[in-house]
Amino acid sequence: MEKHGKAAAVAQTGRMLGPRALVTRQRLLDATEELLVERSVMDVSVVEIARLAETSPATFYHYFKDVEDAVLLLAEQASEVIPALLEGLDGDWQGEAGLAQARILIDAFIDHWEKHHAVLLLRNLSADKGDPNFQRVRRAALSPVLDRLASVIDQSQAAGRISDAIHPHVAAAALVAILERLSAHFQDLRTFKATRKDLVETCSRILHQTMTGVSLV
Repeated sequence: MEKHGKAAAVAQTGRMLGPRALVTRQRLLDATEELLVERSVMDVSVVEIARLAETSPATFYHYFKDVEDAVLLLAEQASEVIPALLEGLDGDWQGEAGLAQARILIDAFIDHWEKHHAVLLLRNLSADKGDPNFQRVRRAALSPVLDRLASVIDQSQAAGRISDAIHPHVAAAALVAILERLSAHFQDLRTFKATRKDLVETCSRILHQTMTGVSLV
């Protein structure tokens, strides 16, 4: 697959897409994502996507090499909203105000996964298998979150609240791994009668305590 780049607006021929073409391409992407909710990417065909988007397979191939190529662009689009999840979270993370910020971040993170669940699962699966394009997209999506959390941990270390033995970015990566895993497979937790509210509150307190070194009772 070719590297798309952020908000790439070109056809397979390399020609820039106009407004109408962008609308058609987005219709194909929306159809792809809708079908991925129902079945594996291996079971989604170009013909089905084109039919759902009310266009032709030839039109699909004008924009994408194959279904996986469309999924890559969907993953890129999902990644582009991540910075918005971090807006307004630059304040003091100490105390109850910090815990409230953690709740906002995690609630938004879970919303993000609920909206793009199938695409994000495929992104992570392909990245874990070593696909460089999906690895790039995952890094682009998660790096702003890692940097923000690591920055708070670094500040807490400077204030003497957290051991210097903890690497800020390693700790941040561990927190994000927890969030991604639980957001992706929250349905499994229903076996333990866990609700979404339980997920948000528990993860918020884990995140807040790890970043600040303070446990709020």
